[in-house]
Amino acid sequence: MDAHAQELKKEFDATLTARRELGPEYEAALVESFVEKVDTQVRRRLAEERLAAARGEGPYAVPADGNFGERFGFAIITLVLAIPLSAIAGTQAGFKGLLVAWAGIAGVSFIHAARLRRARPDDVA
Repeated sequence: MDAHAQELKKEFDATLTARRELGPEYEAALVESFVEKVDTQVRRRLAEERLAAARGEGPYAVPADGNFGERFGFAIITLVLAIPLSAIAGTQAGFKGLLVAWAGIAGVSFIHAARLRRARPDDVA
């Protein structure tokens, strides 16, 4: 359990203890106070993750492999084309047509991903 989660657990335990001691008439105020503390923690974590991403660290950092634009553009084009292809296939051939259309979409995506992976042989997964 990380430090943020431990801190929230302590706050939650304190809120429950205060609720038992003060009674149900203070429940709304206690819950509101706890929610504010959770909101503060969430905002703090988001700010930390944004800073880490800006420094090129953490799970949300943009990879520096140079293929990000190509991968992002391919993903957008795939999604944009998938909508009308799905509609046409579903209308003309029903569920089977929809399966065939999505199998084609997935196949093209896998081929594209494999091509990008071959372009970076030094990448160890």
